[in-house]
Amino acid sequence: MKLREENVRGVTVVRVEETRLDSAISSELKAELLRLVENDGAVNVLIDLKQVEYVDSSGLGSLLFGHRQVKTNAGKLKLMHLAPKVRTLLRIANLENILEGYDSEEEAVESFNGV
Repeated sequence: MKLREENVRGVTVVRVEETRLDSAISSELKAELLRLVENDGAVNVLIDLKQVEYVDSSGLGSLLFGHRQVKTNAGKLKLMHLAPKVRTLLRIANLENILEGYDSEEEAVESFNGV
């Protein structure tokens, strides 16, 4: 799985550089999110899904796993650059309030200020 991480004003941004977030890579994403929380002490994590066109149930599960892990550090996990199909999946699964999605990086990073 291709990931790129960077720190943007105190927020750990994880850029998923894949077109699919499915069972083939979801376990790798879980492992990476766990490492960020346990080893790096990441509190605020922003997942950039700009290149992701498709998410299946295991991919959604990996995002929820990351949300739970970050929450143990009193942090938040948020998403940005959601493709229309991904946004629809979150709405159908009734997860829009749990996995907040943002259109721009600026807006997403600023949203952590209230955390």
